[in-house]
Amino acid sequence: MLKADHPNAGLAGWLDGLNRLVAEQAARGVAATPASVRDSMAAMTRNLVTRSPALPWVGDTTVPADGGPVPVRIYDPAPETRKPVCLFFHGGGHLAGSVAVYDPICRKLAEASGQLVVSVDYRLAPEHPYPRGLEDCLAVARHLWPLLEAEGRRVQRRLSLTGDSGGGTLAATVSAVAQDDPDLTIDRQVLIYPSLDYTLDHPSVEENGQGYLLETPRIRWYFDHYFQDGPAPDAERRRAASPLHMTISERLPETLVITAGFCPLRDEGLAYVERLEAAGVPVRHVPFPDMIHAYLNLEDLVPEACAETYRVVGDFLAR
Repeated sequence: MLKADHPNAGLAGWLDGLNRLVAEQAARGVAATPASVRDSMAAMTRNLVTRSPALPWVGDTTVPADGGPVPVRIYDPAPETRKPVCLFFHGGGHLAGSVAVYDPICRKLAEASGQLVVSVDYRLAPEHPYPRGLEDCLAVARHLWPLLEAEGRRVQRRLSLTGDSGGGTLAATVSAVAQDDPDLTIDRQVLIYPSLDYTLDHPSVEENGQGYLLETPRIRWYFDHYFQDGPAPDAERRRAASPLHMTISERLPETLVITAGFCPLRDEGLAYVERLEAAGVPVRHVPFPDMIHAYLNLEDLVPEACAETYRVVGDFLAR
């Protein structure tokens, strides 16, 4: 089952309050700004992801890149043990989110997988439009091993990528680029309610496009800020930048895709799974039928679903 009859009961009261607030702001003519969206996402995550496990070693550093040093945060759950590496790209529509906002989520990912997690503070739109953030993610992926050696981390040279929402876009794009780059080997990728098609040409965009936190007009607003195409968007440019429409071959890494039943991006995740299967790429799809987009940022409302998600992701990465 891809979608339940109703969202999880733990979300009901929170969604009712959010939708009332959205309606009140619309009636008053309050318009979203990048700053207000960033603040809202940070506050939502801070207030609803309140368990942040301690780890033996966490450190901040930077990776050199053409656009300037890229900040990263490293989470080492077992400093004395050689372990694989997971590169994490946070969500936020390419406009919001940060290493700091996603700190508790990355700690849980490291705890669940036993892998060293590197979280990337890539540049955000609208100050840094496409493809600046993607360039940062590629730079970190390509300079990762020298970075970890310089930091004294004990690792295996086995790299996986994980991203949620817009971070899923970045992970899938880096994987697509790596197909033709012999110096960039990706072992696995995990895409959590990912954004994979900037054309928004799937039924769930309308089916789940209102009342479930991430609404279709807001998605289009994110993309307009990211691509900055002006009043007449360059549809072909957006399509070419979409992982769903990139070349998909058997060289893509083994993949885990997690979808949420009430997420407007659900169907593009399903379409990506179908393309991987057709290309012979090992892929697993795990649906959460009663969840909404960004539920990992709402953990205190749906702790069981989040715990199961970390278990599934941790098992997939650790296999």
